[in-house]
Amino acid sequence: MQNLSRRFSTVPIHKLLPQQLHQHQPQPTRFFIPFSEFQQKRKLLEHKLISDLDGCANLGQVKEVHAHLLRHGLSQCCYVLTKLVRTLTKLGVPVDAYPRLVFLQVKYPNPFLWTAMIRGYTVQGPISEALNFYTCMRSAGTGPVSFTFSALFKACGDVLDVNLGRQIHAQTILVGGFVADLYVGNTMIDMYVKCGFLECGRKVFDEMPDRDVVSWTELIVAYTKIGDMGSARELFEGLPVKDMVAWTAMVTGYAQNARPRDALDCFERMQGAGVGTDEITLVGLISACAQLGASKYANWVRDIAEKSGFGPTENVLVGSALIDMYSKCGSLDEAYKVFQGMKERNVFSYSSMILGFAMHGRANAAIELFHEMLTTEIRPNRVTFIGVLTACSHAGMVDQGRQLFATMEKYYNVVPSADHYTCMVDLLGRAGRLEEALELVETMPIAAHGGVWGALLGACRIHGNPDIAQIAANHLFELEPDSIGNYVMLSNIYASAGRWADVSRVRKMMKEKGLKKNPAYSWVETKKGVIHEFCAGETNHPEYAKIKKALDDLLNRLQAHGYQPNLNSAAYDLGIEERKRILMSHSEKLALAYALLSTDSGSTIKIMKNIRICEDCHVFMCGASQVAGREIVVRDNMRFHHFSNGKCSCGNFW
Repeated sequence: MQNLSRRFSTVPIHKLLPQQLHQHQPQPTRFFIPFSEFQQKRKLLEHKLISDLDGCANLGQVKEVHAHLLRHGLSQCCYVLTKLVRTLTKLGVPVDAYPRLVFLQVKYPNPFLWTAMIRGYTVQGPISEALNFYTCMRSAGTGPVSFTFSALFKACGDVLDVNLGRQIHAQTILVGGFVADLYVGNTMIDMYVKCGFLECGRKVFDEMPDRDVVSWTELIVAYTKIGDMGSARELFEGLPVKDMVAWTAMVTGYAQNARPRDALDCFERMQGAGVGTDEITLVGLISACAQLGASKYANWVRDIAEKSGFGPTENVLVGSALIDMYSKCGSLDEAYKVFQGMKERNVFSYSSMILGFAMHGRANAAIELFHEMLTTEIRPNRVTFIGVLTACSHAGMVDQGRQLFATMEKYYNVVPSADHYTCMVDLLGRAGRLEEALELVETMPIAAHGGVWGALLGACRIHGNPDIAQIAANHLFELEPDSIGNYVMLSNIYASAGRWADVSRVRKMMKEKGLKKNPAYSWVETKKGVIHEFCAGETNHPEYAKIKKALDDLLNRLQAHGYQPNLNSAAYDLGIEERKRILMSHSEKLALAYALLSTDSGSTIKIMKNIRICEDCHVFMCGASQVAGREIVVRDNMRFHHFSNGKCSCGNFW
């Protein structure tokens, strides 16, 4: 840079003597340019240089423009130099190596050039150097602009330094004139939200004299991420003009917080308001439909995607989401049709389909598709391996699961996470290798989360091992102290082993903590597409008398085929008859009886359940599929069970 500055004069053109400009001209006055005309030409040159910098794709091109700039005496032009520094930052050129040298040759840098340097250091680091530049800028008597503070706030948010962010916040007040700046306010909100201080971001929002849709949407999204949909909706309803981004934030927020019906209602309002739909909105909506698991909504949302120009054949994002949705709605064949019809597939498409096969017990199909993916240029990711390991776990394919787990990091550079160890613990535990599973947990190189210990506890329930169950439960009580499911499962394991003193001890712990069981419920879709929901023990359904009669008739037929209730699936401290009554009022049995009454003979019955299916209901569904001659599909919170001719697709391995 210094060589360049010695080579080209930095004196402005209009101050050069005429004979210096044109030594060979006998009449210099012939070449006098009026000042106004000179200014116009200079501005045109500046605009051209700005345009040239916009088109620069590498450092060599930037240097050419820089040389042109110097040759025309613009080495002190802050307007062009600001663009030069920003271009260098965008290209990843180290700030110290080039931009700083450019800056140091400017005698009187303006606020925008100072800010370009500050921004360069906030992007590349260290942030301390950005603060040094800000301090020097203030010492030089140059006032900051809104972009100065927005760059600093963004850096504070990126490094999650709320204390530094608060100091910058104080500067906006001390300097004055920025409290009412919309752009500064929005970046300040973003900083507080990223640092986990949502209440501070809300306070900034409440004190802003002017807000735009960005101000509102930032907070709406922040509330949805912490599950506070009440606050999110309150803000959303107060938003004067709701654009597609704001509507999408609400639809996606409801879906992510397991409120699918609200997501659907919100989307219908969005359509009613005449707001357009993009692929992000559709993915949120598709997720909501997947949670409901109803074919009616699945077909409805696919039709919307097609009409909006985001059909699965052309759009890989929507296509991948539809694969996941159809799989979770129990329509695995439809999911595979979507997959086959996609012109472009990526790792998410393959992973969604592999997971779909896995959750439906189609382990061989999942592994075959995995190997098919390996023949393409698409490399598996962490989700892909969760899919194939889950498939192996549900099918009891221990050796194949071990082999796949061993190849993850070695061949595909996918470092096993706690979720992958969960799959392996589940795989070993379901196969009865509880000691191996426990050893794997205790020797894994990363901390085990609740999912890992939960998989071990679940395996102990299957194989009746209260000693290892106690070890797993102790860790779960520390990691998830308010999760009642862990206490209930441990209690049931003790009850099955006849260890009643331990059962009483666990029940006492639950009572002292004030824990209550989550209500079990199931829902089923009738032939008209209407979804009917049933809670365990429910007797107030309008057609309860018919449901009760259909259930009693089915029970009599099953008992004639040898069915006996599994009393271990009910509370141990009740009488036998009371336990039988409670078992017959489980939500999935009520949903099954209603489906037999309200769906066409021979059609598949699909039941969705919010918690794991119990052993008694599993046996009951197997028998019902045989005596009723109907295929029954039950989705619990773990997987799909396909009951047909008295057997389940899981092979009683779940």
